Amino acid sequence: MSERDLISIGRLEPGSSAPAFGGQALLEATARFREPCYVVRDLERQRLGVAVSGRLGHGGAGWPVLGVLAPLYPEWLGDRSFNEAHGVRFAYVTGAMANGIATTQMVIAAAEAGMLGFFGAAGLGLERVEAAIDELEAALDHKGLSWGSNLIHSPQEPELEAAVVDLYLRRGVRRVSASAYMGLTPHVVRYAVTGLHLDAQGRLQRRNHLFAKISRPEVARHFMAPPPRALLTKLVEQGQITPMEAELATRAPLAEDIIVESDSGGHTDNQALGALFPVIRQLRDRLTAEHGFERPIRVGAAGGLGAPDAVAAAFSFGAAFVLTGSVNQSAVESGLSEAGRQMLARASLADVAMGAAADMFELGVQVQVLKRGTMFAVRANRLYELYQQHASLEAIPAEVMARVESDILRKPWQQLWEETRAWWQNRDPREVTKAEADPRHKMALCFRAYLGQSSRWAIAGLSERQLDYQIWCGPAMGAFNAWVEGSFLEPPAQRTVAQIGLNLLEGAAVVTRAHQLRSYGVPVPPAAFDFRPRPLR
Repeated sequence: MSERDLISIGRLEPGSSAPAFGGQALLEATARFREPCYVVRDLERQRLGVAVSGRLGHGGAGWPVLGVLAPLYPEWLGDRSFNEAHGVRFAYVTGAMANGIATTQMVIAAAEAGMLGFFGAAGLGLERVEAAIDELEAALDHKGLSWGSNLIHSPQEPELEAAVVDLYLRRGVRRVSASAYMGLTPHVVRYAVTGLHLDAQGRLQRRNHLFAKISRPEVARHFMAPPPRALLTKLVEQGQITPMEAELATRAPLAEDIIVESDSGGHTDNQALGALFPVIRQLRDRLTAEHGFERPIRVGAAGGLGAPDAVAAAFSFGAAFVLTGSVNQSAVESGLSEAGRQMLARASLADVAMGAAADMFELGVQVQVLKRGTMFAVRANRLYELYQQHASLEAIPAEVMARVESDILRKPWQQLWEETRAWWQNRDPREVTKAEADPRHKMALCFRAYLGQSSRWAIAGLSERQLDYQIWCGPAMGAFNAWVEGSFLEPPAQRTVAQIGLNLLEGAAVVTRAHQLRSYGVPVPPAAFDFRPRPLR
């Protein structure tokens, strides 16, 4: 259809400013996304433009109007039911980076900015997690602000996973981000199901909100369907949930907020969001129809969201909300050391690598980490190679072990085993018993000790182990650094969780408006898609 064939819906009577048909004027008009705008046609020159003032009429003089766009606000990006369900201003979440890297300060800052933050409880002891709950309750509950905490699948320590759920239920933690699950455990089901009830109108209501972070359809299916009846029956028999909660659980998905995690820092399948998200969204639609769910399942997007364009793209896919991780790790509220934050601020897109994971080392699972300035990925993968090739520490050739002890472990393996043995004797003596009977498990525990400590060295900023820093990082960090170059957000000291989030959302709104106008046929200049960071509130 040519511009001559377009049908107008009226005429725009002149306002305080003339329509913009190109150049700087069109750029400025496009950027005024918080105001209604009109797509108009210049009959004389047969071109389209944008007007942000005037009055729509149906006769007389003026420019033919081909369309009207309502005001657009960052608060309106995403699914409004997310904002309502969780009491937040923005459909924006800060992820639960493990070992307390997502600090209570980060969660508080996010909440006070109208966002939802999750505390990084994974890898921390129960006392530390409960202390964080105390702090978050004291800072946020009396203000009516929402917050959450992490629950990580612990296949090596199911008792720890159960104890964390016990703590969350006892303390009334209403939002939990479940991560690293490959299937369901009784503990994650118990958390989500506890408190299910019917309101006065007979509608199903939740007390606890489970956010399930997934990157595979087969895992997503577990969380977007009711839990298995056999598992519910067992929980009832154990007195973990009530018969009524079990019955109501068969009428709803286990989780109503799904986090689709694409190429990200930490545990990741390196999936592209544009390929993964539609598959999960379509699965959601099929399961909703199959089970006849009355309550919606919201599908959010995570991974690779380091610039406004990426955030806008995620919302355009249909994401109910977005979640950021790597970029917040460089914020001042992050639990990462200043040295680690400086390293992240220098990262480019290619400065990431995959390295063996501490928590699922024996399974060959990897995590995505920062490559620039650290040798962690190379050294972690070398340890996994040795684990695959040899039956025990003693079986590793002496000259090979000497290099490992010198370059990686920094101590004789016998000393490392004694330290590791003492640690497990205090935490779970069964691991020591197993290791003393199985030399290969002993080797795994020693190598896992290095992998586990490497992230803590980065948190503590231990300078003599900087080459061993394990800093979880995805390509979003490089995209963010490229975007903020030359702006007030370039120095790490200026990066706050609130300013990072507000600028990503503001920029996403700018990009969305530019795309809307271009889809009407307006010749939007490329510069209209380039939002530069600025201090926002």
